[in-house]
Amino acid sequence: MPSHAFPAVTPPKAEKRPVEITHHGITRVDDYAWLRAENWQEVLKDPARLAADIRAHLEAENAYQEALMADTKELQRTLFAEMRGRIKEDDSSVPMKDGPYAYGTAYREGGEHPRFFRTPREGGEEEVLLDGDVEAEGKSYFHLTDPANSPDHRLLLWGYDDKGSEFYTLRVRRLSDKCDLDDRIENAGGCGPFNAHSSGFYYVRLNENHRPSKVFFHAIGDEQAQDRLIYEETDPGFFVSVFGSRLDDWIFISIHDHETSEYRILPANDASAEPRLIAARETGLQYSLEPGGDVFFILTNADGARDFKIMTAPVSDPSRTNWRDLVPHEPGRLILSIVAFKDFLVRLELKDALPRIVVRERKSGEEHMIAFEEEAYSLGLIGASEYDTDVCRFSYSSMTTPAQIFDYNMRTRERVLLKTQEVPSGHDPQDYVTRRLMAPAPDGELVPISLVHRRDLALDGSAPCLLYGYGAYGITIPAAFRTNPLSLVDRGFIYAIAHIRGGKDKGRAWYDDGKREKKTNTFTDFIACARHLVALGYTSPDRLVAEGGSAGGLLMGAVANMAPQDFRAIVAAVPFVDVLNTMLDDTLPLTPPEWPEWGNPIASKEDYETIAAYSPYDNIRPQPYPVILALAGLTDPRVTYWEPAKWVARLREFNTGENPIMLKTNLEAGHGGASGRFSRLEEIALSYAFMVKAVGIVSSE
Repeated sequence: MPSHAFPAVTPPKAEKRPVEITHHGITRVDDYAWLRAENWQEVLKDPARLAADIRAHLEAENAYQEALMADTKELQRTLFAEMRGRIKEDDSSVPMKDGPYAYGTAYREGGEHPRFFRTPREGGEEEVLLDGDVEAEGKSYFHLTDPANSPDHRLLLWGYDDKGSEFYTLRVRRLSDKCDLDDRIENAGGCGPFNAHSSGFYYVRLNENHRPSKVFFHAIGDEQAQDRLIYEETDPGFFVSVFGSRLDDWIFISIHDHETSEYRILPANDASAEPRLIAARETGLQYSLEPGGDVFFILTNADGARDFKIMTAPVSDPSRTNWRDLVPHEPGRLILSIVAFKDFLVRLELKDALPRIVVRERKSGEEHMIAFEEEAYSLGLIGASEYDTDVCRFSYSSMTTPAQIFDYNMRTRERVLLKTQEVPSGHDPQDYVTRRLMAPAPDGELVPISLVHRRDLALDGSAPCLLYGYGAYGITIPAAFRTNPLSLVDRGFIYAIAHIRGGKDKGRAWYDDGKREKKTNTFTDFIACARHLVALGYTSPDRLVAEGGSAGGLLMGAVANMAPQDFRAIVAAVPFVDVLNTMLDDTLPLTPPEWPEWGNPIASKEDYETIAAYSPYDNIRPQPYPVILALAGLTDPRVTYWEPAKWVARLREFNTGENPIMLKTNLEAGHGGASGRFSRLEEIALSYAFMVKAVGIVSSE
């Protein structure tokens, strides 16, 4: 599609203020480093503190994007209405039983935020505990954490972020009268567990660099300054989190980066207890604990178990010397998670790029698998809030089948459908086809592609296609039902997911082959998927749109440099495109914890050169680029706003073609964009309108 589909509008031109940066004897010049606010920590908490020249540039970029997309306003409204029409506005979850109550979430018609409720255990009138819409009144951004109820069911710990910066304020609600107590915790990383006596709770505090580094215990009624420090992590490369057990008997402190983990535990009934180390961190050793009465179940890669195995250890002494194999390692079968019950152990695993659930009877060791029929699908192990039960809960969907929630009796093997995702505007799975393809990568590996399209679509190369990819941190993108892409599919698009290396779709090796010195496999896999779809006649390069966000935005930046001719358009949401500069800046929130994923270019010249060879910002060169839409959030602590801002400025400088390159910065949100469930749809509608316009389904008139 020719570039004149977009109007001729003069783009903003960022001023060049060259800064020389030298590492390992190598000097680079960054003309746009000034877009990084020196007071970025202050801006996270108060966006009004952003320097005037930077704000002016971001606002100019927003105005340019608005002008280029002005003729799609009606289309955006239509797309928004379609996507909203597929959402059951007064939807609610299936309540989860916990003691005398069952807890759940629900939305009111027109509501942006969830409300949390409970009912008597066996059903009855709903008691609203917390109403997100009420709490969000008057705030331009508002996000609730998942709340935690106390073991005695008298209190609710809840938290909110009203900037998008992920600094949470925690409050304690007395459920007898729904009043918040005077307790207020600032700069928390989210809610934590109550102690067994319901007299206080544990939480993680973020430091000045937005890193979760300290675990505190807060006694109800105390000032935050009085809180007891339970654990402090001094290594900036490790994340810290805290959570409890379903029996309310243990508090777990997890310390980890992307390849190494360490746990400390303390009894939930003793707020004065010191945490006990389970197994000291050992580079590359990963493990997690699941309490099971008198034993801990341990999911670990110890002893070379690359795809993980399950071990046990006695609660009386769970140190590493007492770990014993229970479910041995099986290469190619990746165990993702486990949930323990009194009589059963359930695991979610991945084999041949498909998930499966296996139930093991603890006493006999007998195992059985819950069977499914579709060619490609997604599973989620929801588990239960209780330990002494025969029933676990899981979710199922495919790219054509709406999500279903089941209760499964592990003893009788009876499966009960509790809920099927409703699509109020209508959805007939028979109108669509889902397929699993395998694209040959340059090194001979076969890369899975999951796709969906209308059954009546002509597969002659003329169809537009949205190819989505992520490929980092071992995250697997499931072949799940998603209502939003149906707005594209119903307009003749193919929606495809590239299960590229960097994820764990084909086991741990699939992840290891897409990180650090092997990172470029992620990019070449995605390009291979694009070319395979073209070769099979599904689409053509001038009809192909690529999309990825965050680390998937890095992927977008890389393929834009490596194979711009293969894509008509690219959407890069909060894109991690300034990789080298970010990994060289150890003051940023995620930099030290990310070194195991990308490498440490400060300490290692080899890592520096590896990252420099693919970092999208550093590898922009004179060539025609696809039409690009980049999305950013001003208060994003994960991918800072200046990464896409710098990237877009430099792309324009080197772009030898006529395709426009746009940046939209949400000046009131962070990494996840707008906070409300419908407000978020407005941003998706913009992206989809951009895609539809780029491939020429609508003209510029």
